[in-house]
Amino acid sequence: MTTWTAVRNYEEMSKLGAELIFNKTCECLRQKNTCLLGLATGNTMIRLYELLAAMFNDHNTDLSGLMTCNLDEYATADGREVPPKHPLSYRKYMDEKLFSKFQPARHFDHARAFFPPAQNAASYDDLIARHGGLDLQLLGIGFNGHIAFNEPMSEKIITADDFAALPSRVIALEPLTIATNARLTADNDPSMVPTKAITMGMKSILAAKQILLLACFEEQERPLSVIKSGRVTPELPASFLLKHPNSQIVYTKDSIATL
Repeated sequence: MTTWTAVRNYEEMSKLGAELIFNKTCECLRQKNTCLLGLATGNTMIRLYELLAAMFNDHNTDLSGLMTCNLDEYATADGREVPPKHPLSYRKYMDEKLFSKFQPARHFDHARAFFPPAQNAASYDDLIARHGGLDLQLLGIGFNGHIAFNEPMSEKIITADDFAALPSRVIALEPLTIATNARLTADNDPSMVPTKAITMGMKSILAAKQILLLACFEEQERPLSVIKSGRVTPELPASFLLKHPNSQIVYTKDSIATL
């Protein structure tokens, strides 16, 4: 079942998201001494991560049992992960926006922060499965409806069942995704944005025990409206959240007004 939550603005969305992730993490650590979080990047998550780190620090949370798996990473033209020094590297983003904000006393192990590998990308799904699956997956939504870098595919090419079973893999990015990421993260310079990425597959995302999707851009209103219509289609990857038993979509009313 997918629940929809409208909040007033970006700050309120960020606070709600941080509280949900904080509470879920603490619950898992308390019940089983481990927690596997699926994390996302992008402008949507910046304030959330700042608030989340502060919550863990303020509550003296022991994060030695926390393990994270990011949704994606950019790849070079020859199919390798971009180096962490790359200006758009998601490893760099996560360290700057979240991991470096944890106080040393939180005991977070950076070696347990994982990203999908370019070589044998499907091994990422095995790693997630070996650790019991994702306890919570945080998502954004692309302006074309993608989640992670699972880009839309025609129903003439793939069935809904086959799309939902897609593994982690290296893919070519759609022009709209490149243009959008250039505008939002690369000073509107498409040449800075890699044309390939390694993405977590739909299979691992949809197997998460809980999914939280956040949206705060006007351009996300169209794909969210399609999801509201109730149709699940590989032409809008985020629509597959409708088949998930515990997913929540949180959006900001000041930018997404008509839902």
